[in-house]
Amino acid sequence: MDWTDATARAALRAIFDAAVAAADPRVVLARHLPERPPGRVIVVGAGKSAAVMAAAVEAVWPGVTGLVVTRYGHGYPTQGVEVVEASHPVPDAAGQAAAARMLAMVGGLTADDLVLALISGGGSALLALPAPGLTLADKQVVNRELLACGATIHEMNCVRRHLSAIKGGRLAAAAFPARVVTLAISDVPGDDPTVIASGPTVADPSTFAEARAILSRYGILPPVAVAAHLAAAVEETPKPGDARLARADYRMIATPAMALAAAAAEARRHGLTPLILGDALEGEAAIVGKVLAGIALSSATHGHPLAAPCVLLSGGETTVTLGDSQGGRGGRNGECLLGAAVALAGHPRIWALMGDSDGIDGSEPNAGAIATPDTLARARAAGIDPVDCLTGHDSFGVFGAVGDLITTGPTLTNVNDIRAFLVS
Repeated sequence: MDWTDATARAALRAIFDAAVAAADPRVVLARHLPERPPGRVIVVGAGKSAAVMAAAVEAVWPGVTGLVVTRYGHGYPTQGVEVVEASHPVPDAAGQAAAARMLAMVGGLTADDLVLALISGGGSALLALPAPGLTLADKQVVNRELLACGATIHEMNCVRRHLSAIKGGRLAAAAFPARVVTLAISDVPGDDPTVIASGPTVADPSTFAEARAILSRYGILPPVAVAAHLAAAVEETPKPGDARLARADYRMIATPAMALAAAAAEARRHGLTPLILGDALEGEAAIVGKVLAGIALSSATHGHPLAAPCVLLSGGETTVTLGDSQGGRGGRNGECLLGAAVALAGHPRIWALMGDSDGIDGSEPNAGAIATPDTLARARAAGIDPVDCLTGHDSFGVFGAVGDLITTGPTLTNVNDIRAFLVS
């Protein structure tokens, strides 16, 4: 194929769309349902996909009831399962009230009953029920600090589990002796069930001591009540072997690896040889972008690790450490892509796309962006310095000015970030 800017852009967008479609609960959820029990079915859930997951359950099991909480703007029509919208990534009172109702809803069940928990990315912020002695304001302060300091999702959710009355296995423990089946869409590197939405239905091996160490590592001074709660360590989260979790079953219905496999299949349909570099790449966004650009440059120059025409795919979740720069716009995908574009320096045979599979990348409404061989030149012609924007965490300013943003709206799924480099 004669790769032009138009054909490269179209191929990258098709690859991204295929990855997102592979994680659509309306397509993949039904095959993972257990047998319907003799007793009641209570549907609960939290995450950016919670509403559409509930609708997918109702399509197979009409008449079920329950409650799920999702991000504002991520609702979906349901019948018997109530949908509440709440704030993400910083929790609000709507999420707190929904979590309290959910915890009460699963109490008093019998061994004949089933709690079907629908868990997806974003659930940690949406399922916001502070531990006794803590307030929502306490949790909001800690969440903001964790989001700004560059902590990984594993570290953030360890802290969140130890400030919660519902996370870290506590929801499943409250449902005992009912059976609990969790259907999960993974948005975390490594697909660790304890990290997805902070694991409300799985045993938590982490400790209060680890949560304290994370705050110390990043120099976070929490509110007095939070510090006292973590120091007292009165009631640990349910640990592996806890009898209350003996009837809990966890099923992954969509993961980053599955999405990347679909992206690779789509790449082949466009005459590109795909290589999946990994589904769990983490690190500072701009640095990860520079590293991935180096691999793409090696393919273009030396044919290693793959000869052109090819596409290099990866997933995972990078981080952005804001430091003193608080005024930028954009998210981790935009920043990672801008870091890559600067490193590529306008190489004539490399295009790249990075986007969040949930359709929202950080602080703005775009899913991500595309970088082309002339993106930097077009930005400079518009009076924008891409390097200054990278330093100031303003990737949106660059890609928005040159028309290279990708806007999908909420996709109602979330298997983390999708990154693709096309080398022609």
